[in-house]
Amino acid sequence: MVDARAVLVESFGRVGPTVHRIVDGLDEATLTWRADPEANTIAWLTWHIARVQDAQLAPLAETEEVWTAGGWAERFDLPFDDSASGYGQSADDVAAVRVPADLLLGYLDAVTAATSAYLATIAGDDLDRVVDHRWDPPVTLAARLVSILADDLQHVGQAAYVRGLAERAR
Repeated sequence: MVDARAVLVESFGRVGPTVHRIVDGLDEATLTWRADPEANTIAWLTWHIARVQDAQLAPLAETEEVWTAGGWAERFDLPFDDSASGYGQSADDVAAVRVPADLLLGYLDAVTAATSAYLATIAGDDLDRVVDHRWDPPVTLAARLVSILADDLQHVGQAAYVRGLAERAR
């Protein structure tokens, strides 16, 4: 029988290393390169990957977000509210994420560690627990985790694509 928790641990465990391969060694010009004036940047995508995971997993784990608890919000010093995670942000907001690769990856690593710690605490039966009654059908923990992972992986692919475009544009 497949251990669903083990699959989730393995799947979430791939996000950080893949983002590291995309971001490691990039300068600010490449991190903030845009295919057009409205496009997402690698910096924003990396920040958003970590923020989505952090903002959605913290309530499940009943912990404070790594973003605020770990002082990352202050270090990033972004011009928007600490609760921002990227959803609904404007092109100007995307452009405002101008931080070095080591800061982006440090935050991602801290979120990855918190995610791993949380996933280690859940049992198979926990995955059936309803975590959001606002939907029909109600959202289970398993569905929420898959949703977070799917969002992260879409943005990882986008960041890899943007890196390729940026490198070819030079």
